[in-house]
Amino acid sequence: MTDARHIVAPGDRRIETERLLLRPFEPGDKAQLIEEIGAPEVAATTLLIPHPYTDADADFWVDLQARSWAEGSACNFAITLRAEERLVGGIGLSSVDPVHRKAELGFWLGPRHWNQGLMTEAVRGVLAFGFGVLKLNRIYAGHFAHNAASGRVQAKAGMRYEGVLRQDVIKDGTPQDHVMYAILASEYEAGA
Repeated sequence: MTDARHIVAPGDRRIETERLLLRPFEPGDKAQLIEEIGAPEVAATTLLIPHPYTDADADFWVDLQARSWAEGSACNFAITLRAEERLVGGIGLSSVDPVHRKAELGFWLGPRHWNQGLMTEAVRGVLAFGFGVLKLNRIYAGHFAHNAASGRVQAKAGMRYEGVLRQDVIKDGTPQDHVMYAILASEYEAGA
Protein backbone atom coordinates (compact mmCIF):
# COMPACT_ATOMS: atom_id res chain seq x y z
CA MET A 1 0.00 0.00 0.00
CA THR A 2 2.93 2.35 0.55
CA ASP A 3 3.35 4.54 -2.50
CA ALA A 4 6.58 6.52 -2.88
CA ARG A 5 4.60 9.60 -3.88
CA HIS A 6 3.07 9.62 -0.41
CA ILE A 7 6.26 9.46 1.62
CA VAL A 8 7.57 12.70 3.04
CA ALA A 9 10.62 13.53 5.12
CA PRO A 10 9.98 14.05 8.86
CA GLY A 11 10.59 17.81 8.64
CA ASP A 12 8.46 18.23 5.53
CA ARG A 13 4.82 19.22 5.85
CA ARG A 14 3.82 18.47 2.28
CA ILE A 15 2.42 15.30 0.78
CA GLU A 16 2.21 14.82 -2.96
CA THR A 17 -0.10 12.32 -4.57
CA GLU A 18 -0.93 11.78 -8.22
CA ARG A 19 -3.40 14.69 -8.41
CA LEU A 20 -3.04 16.45 -5.07
CA LEU A 21 -0.70 18.49 -2.97
CA LEU A 22 -1.49 18.35 0.74
CA ARG A 23 0.15 21.23 2.58
CA PRO A 24 -0.39 23.33 5.71
CA PHE A 25 -3.13 25.94 5.56
CA GLU A 26 -1.86 29.47 4.82
CA PRO A 27 -3.42 32.91 5.41
CA GLY A 28 -3.88 33.28 1.63
CA ASP A 29 -6.24 30.27 1.65
CA LYS A 30 -9.03 32.17 3.37
CA ALA A 31 -11.22 33.00 0.34
CA GLN A 32 -11.01 29.50 -1.17
CA LEU A 33 -11.49 27.94 2.28
CA ILE A 34 -14.72 29.87 2.86
CA GLU A 35 -15.96 29.05 -0.64
CA GLU A 36 -15.39 25.30 -0.32
CA ILE A 37 -16.15 24.67 3.36
CA GLY A 38 -19.08 27.07 3.39
CA ALA A 39 -21.41 24.68 1.56
CA PRO A 40 -24.23 23.47 3.80
CA GLU A 41 -23.51 19.88 2.65
CA VAL A 42 -20.08 20.07 4.30
CA ALA A 43 -21.42 21.31 7.62
CA ALA A 44 -24.15 18.63 7.58
CA THR A 45 -21.58 15.83 7.43
CA THR A 46 -19.07 17.13 9.99
CA LEU A 47 -19.21 17.70 13.71
CA LEU A 48 -17.30 20.95 14.16
CA ILE A 49 -17.73 22.90 10.92
CA PRO A 50 -20.38 25.62 11.35
CA HIS A 51 -22.77 26.94 8.74
CA PRO A 52 -22.60 29.64 7.69
CA TYR A 53 -18.79 29.63 7.71
CA THR A 54 -17.54 33.17 8.32
CA ASP A 55 -14.36 35.18 7.85
CA ALA A 56 -13.79 34.89 11.60
CA ASP A 57 -14.12 31.08 11.38
CA ALA A 58 -11.53 30.99 8.59
CA ASP A 59 -9.13 33.28 10.50
CA PHE A 60 -9.46 31.14 13.63
CA TRP A 61 -8.88 27.90 11.67
CA VAL A 62 -5.77 29.11 9.83
CA ASP A 63 -4.25 30.53 13.05
CA LEU A 64 -5.07 27.35 14.98
CA GLN A 65 -3.28 25.19 12.43
CA ALA A 66 0.06 26.93 12.92
CA ARG A 67 -0.21 26.46 16.70
CA SER A 68 -1.33 22.84 16.39
CA TRP A 69 1.59 21.93 14.12
CA ALA A 70 4.02 23.61 16.56
CA GLU A 71 2.52 21.80 19.56
CA GLY A 72 2.33 18.46 17.74
CA SER A 73 -1.33 18.05 18.73
CA ALA A 74 -2.63 18.04 15.14
CA CYS A 75 -1.33 17.91 11.58
CA ASN A 76 -3.94 19.36 9.25
CA PHE A 77 -3.43 19.80 5.54
CA ALA A 78 -5.14 21.88 2.89
CA ILE A 79 -6.11 19.59 0.02
CA THR A 80 -5.12 21.35 -3.19
CA LEU A 81 -5.39 20.27 -6.81
CA ARG A 82 -1.82 20.16 -8.10
CA ALA A 83 -2.75 21.17 -11.64
CA GLU A 84 -4.69 24.26 -10.54
CA GLU A 85 -3.07 25.02 -7.18
CA ARG A 86 -6.62 25.33 -5.86
CA LEU A 87 -7.76 24.49 -2.34
CA VAL A 88 -10.68 22.01 -2.46
CA GLY A 89 -10.77 20.52 1.03
CA GLY A 90 -9.03 19.70 4.25
CA ILE A 91 -7.67 16.58 5.93
CA GLY A 92 -5.60 15.86 8.96
CA LEU A 93 -4.72 13.98 12.07
CA SER A 94 -5.91 15.38 15.39
CA SER A 95 -5.75 14.19 18.98
CA VAL A 96 -2.22 13.02 18.19
CA ASP A 97 -1.20 10.86 21.15
CA PRO A 98 2.54 10.08 21.08
CA VAL A 99 2.33 7.87 24.19
CA HIS A 100 -0.23 5.50 22.68
CA ARG A 101 0.90 6.26 19.12
CA LYS A 102 -2.55 6.99 17.76
CA ALA A 103 -4.45 9.84 16.13
CA GLU A 104 -7.89 10.63 14.74
CA LEU A 105 -8.31 11.18 11.01
CA GLY A 106 -10.75 13.86 9.88
CA PHE A 107 -11.52 15.24 6.44
CA TRP A 108 -13.90 17.30 4.33
CA LEU A 109 -14.16 18.14 0.65
CA GLY A 110 -16.08 20.83 -1.21
CA PRO A 111 -19.19 19.23 -2.81
CA ARG A 112 -18.13 20.17 -6.37
CA HIS A 113 -15.23 17.73 -5.94
CA TRP A 114 -17.15 14.73 -4.54
CA ASN A 115 -17.20 11.36 -6.32
CA GLN A 116 -13.88 11.85 -8.12
CA GLY A 117 -11.67 9.69 -5.86
CA LEU A 118 -9.86 12.76 -4.52
CA MET A 119 -10.60 12.06 -0.86
CA THR A 120 -9.49 8.44 -1.02
CA GLU A 121 -6.25 9.66 -2.57
CA ALA A 122 -5.82 12.26 0.18
CA VAL A 123 -6.59 9.74 2.94
CA ARG A 124 -3.96 7.36 1.58
CA GLY A 125 -1.42 10.17 1.61
CA VAL A 126 -2.19 11.09 5.22
CA LEU A 127 -2.06 7.44 6.30
CA ALA A 128 1.44 7.24 4.77
CA PHE A 129 2.38 10.38 6.71
CA GLY A 130 0.90 9.09 9.96
CA PHE A 131 2.56 5.71 9.84
CA GLY A 132 5.77 6.71 8.04
CA VAL A 133 6.62 10.08 9.57
CA LEU A 134 4.74 10.19 12.87
CA LYS A 135 5.33 6.46 13.53
CA LEU A 136 1.75 5.96 14.72
CA ASN A 137 0.40 2.51 15.51
CA ARG A 138 -3.31 3.28 15.05
CA ILE A 139 -5.29 5.81 13.02
CA TYR A 140 -9.04 5.92 13.58
CA ALA A 141 -11.92 7.89 12.13
CA GLY A 142 -15.63 8.26 12.63
CA HIS A 143 -18.49 9.46 10.48
CA PHE A 144 -22.16 10.18 10.98
CA ALA A 145 -24.34 7.19 10.13
CA HIS A 146 -26.13 9.21 7.43
CA ASN A 147 -22.80 9.90 5.68
CA ALA A 148 -22.07 6.48 4.19
CA ALA A 149 -19.80 8.04 1.54
CA SER A 150 -17.27 8.84 4.26
CA GLY A 151 -17.25 5.20 5.34
CA ARG A 152 -16.67 4.10 1.75
CA VAL A 153 -13.66 6.41 1.53
CA GLN A 154 -12.22 4.99 4.73
CA ALA A 155 -12.76 1.40 3.58
CA LYS A 156 -11.18 2.07 0.15
CA ALA A 157 -8.12 3.45 1.95
CA GLY A 158 -7.76 0.20 3.90
CA MET A 159 -9.44 1.17 7.16
CA ARG A 160 -11.61 -1.46 8.86
CA TYR A 161 -15.09 -1.04 10.24
CA GLU A 162 -15.02 -1.31 14.04
CA GLY A 163 -18.60 -0.57 15.09
CA VAL A 164 -21.12 2.13 15.92
CA LEU A 165 -21.06 4.43 18.92
CA ARG A 166 -24.78 5.01 19.33
CA GLN A 167 -25.80 8.67 19.78
CA ASP A 168 -22.17 9.46 20.54
CA VAL A 169 -22.22 13.12 19.47
CA ILE A 170 -24.73 15.95 19.22
CA LYS A 171 -24.94 17.91 15.96
CA ASP A 172 -27.27 20.91 15.88
CA GLY A 173 -29.14 19.55 18.90
CA THR A 174 -29.69 16.07 17.42
CA PRO A 175 -27.89 12.95 18.71
CA GLN A 176 -25.87 11.26 15.98
CA ASP A 177 -24.51 7.74 15.73
CA HIS A 178 -20.77 7.68 15.09
CA VAL A 179 -19.61 4.86 12.78
CA MET A 180 -16.00 3.99 13.56
CA TYR A 181 -13.18 2.78 11.32
CA ALA A 182 -9.48 2.26 12.06
CA ILE A 183 -6.27 0.92 10.61
CA LEU A 184 -3.18 -0.36 12.43
CA ALA A 185 0.40 0.13 11.30
CA SER A 186 0.77 -3.64 10.78
CA GLU A 187 -2.34 -3.69 8.55
CA TYR A 188 -1.11 -0.68 6.60
CA GLU A 189 2.30 -2.25 6.02
CA ALA A 190 0.66 -5.53 4.96
CA GLY A 191 -1.32 -3.64 2.35
CA ALA A 192 -4.66 -3.69 4.19
